[in-house]
Amino acid sequence: MSLGKLFRYRQLHTGIAICWCLLIVNRICPSVQAQDPSVVGQWSSVQALPIVAVHAHLLPTGKVLFYSYSDYPHLWDPVSGSVTAAAPSGYNIFCTGHAFLADGRLLLAGGHIASNVGEAKATIYDPFTNSWTRLPDMNAGRWYPSNTTLANGDVLVVSGDQDTMVGVNPLPQVWQTATNTWRNLTNAQLSLYLYPSMHLAPNGKVFMAIPSEITRYLDTSGSGLWTTVATRKFGFRSYGSSAMYDDGKVLVLGGGDPPTATAEVIDLNAQTPSWRFVGSMNNARRQFDATLLPDGKVLATGGSSGAGFDNSSAPVYAAEMWDPATEQWTTMASNTKYHGYHSNALLLPDGRVLTTGGDNQLNAEIYSPPYLFKGARPTISSAPASVGYGQTFFVQTANAASIAKVTWIRLPSVTHAFDMNQRINRLSFSQAAGGLNVTAPANANLCPPGHYMLFILDGNGVPSVAKIIQISSAAIPALSAPTDLSAAAVSKTQINLTWLDTSGNEDGFKIEGAPDGKPFTQIATVGGNVTTYSNTGLTCATFYQYRVRAYNSNGNSAYSNTAKRKTAQCR
Repeated sequence: MSLGKLFRYRQLHTGIAICWCLLIVNRICPSVQAQDPSVVGQWSSVQALPIVAVHAHLLPTGKVLFYSYSDYPHLWDPVSGSVTAAAPSGYNIFCTGHAFLADGRLLLAGGHIASNVGEAKATIYDPFTNSWTRLPDMNAGRWYPSNTTLANGDVLVVSGDQDTMVGVNPLPQVWQTATNTWRNLTNAQLSLYLYPSMHLAPNGKVFMAIPSEITRYLDTSGSGLWTTVATRKFGFRSYGSSAMYDDGKVLVLGGGDPPTATAEVIDLNAQTPSWRFVGSMNNARRQFDATLLPDGKVLATGGSSGAGFDNSSAPVYAAEMWDPATEQWTTMASNTKYHGYHSNALLLPDGRVLTTGGDNQLNAEIYSPPYLFKGARPTISSAPASVGYGQTFFVQTANAASIAKVTWIRLPSVTHAFDMNQRINRLSFSQAAGGLNVTAPANANLCPPGHYMLFILDGNGVPSVAKIIQISSAAIPALSAPTDLSAAAVSKTQINLTWLDTSGNEDGFKIEGAPDGKPFTQIATVGGNVTTYSNTGLTCATFYQYRVRAYNSNGNSAYSNTAKRKTAQCR
């Protein structure tokens, strides 16, 4: 064969080989597809940090506050990557619980004296002034407590070791922002596991999802009350993770020893909530994090697949993504550092996920999900700094015609496999000249007051860089008093009430009644949009008086008119 023919022969067969490989790349060459960041995402290089980031919080300023085993926190700027020292807290805030207040300040409860010996101290960090304010002490020490922001802006604190003699502090307490005092839930004392996953539920109660397989509600009104909700399918999920991935819907995953790959969900909106399994992860994990993303998916990162408390010899480097539409997991790109015990992960305003921490891991890695490689991002030109509940507000964007979804996610506050603030709301919207009209949630049980990252997403699921917006309980539309209250005696022991709902933004109605001439007392509550009540068990031939008022997380309306009626004769 001549040299020219040989060259053309090799050219031809090389071309065929290339074409053949291109045709089968998604079948026989999966490693090529596996490197596609639009499919599996992409990890950054490792960034050194001066301390181990055991606790991490995205502040309303856009910076991340993180701290380790002492009273010296630091600030990390996601835009510049710079790290600076924050003001010292004044005592060891390692092993605290934490949650954001309505005004953007961060409330920390407890702290570290020694292993399993907690501080009774509490403090607030102000990100706008970089300063700390000590609060009155709690009833006793707490080491590994959980904080939950309630619908009215108060903060529930549960669990945490008091000391090695007493063990867990059994008394739940509520920090009351209006009076700067602690309220004790004396009727709800219960010895819980450390750092339980607690979520504010649609009914205003606080739901405990893990680690115990018995899941409960805590009613924080009055002196408090625990009630059992349902038993999970998998057993004890120590150092598993959880996320409220939709209104009242909770995902729990991983945990246990040896760790499990299973995941399960519960819908707290159901009449009788129950747990059910969904698709399992491809890797068993404990000591890891679950992070909500702007498109509503959940990202699992870090952890160990080996038995034992913190088995660094069996690290899980591959991230995994859970799609709530299919309830299945997909393996994503792998990082390089072991983020196990004392690690955390949190969503950034630009849609990336910061993963950091783990004992002896003075570093951070940042994951860019696939949606950041699917085309140009929509942009938000302007949005209000604060909105009220149920308010429709304008978001300026040149991409209004392409927007398919609007979500916002509460600023994260993460430690020990659990984000104590994490939740997502899917917001209704419509196109308007120059942007979008977006409606904020109307119910503070679904969206406690505070700061949220607002994302607009196009039809490919590509999110904008977020605008941080505050929703304020003070801005909840005023409640109107019910009108036209009437009472009808239907028997010698029953009077039926009816009234007109004039608010539309109430959580329910409080009914007060008494025999005529006696002081009113609250006799019942009914839900929102319910405008009837039957008062039974009354005395025959007796006059009764009634009044009704609406209520929501911001307080009570004025009273309705008073209605009076006499029960039927005693015969």
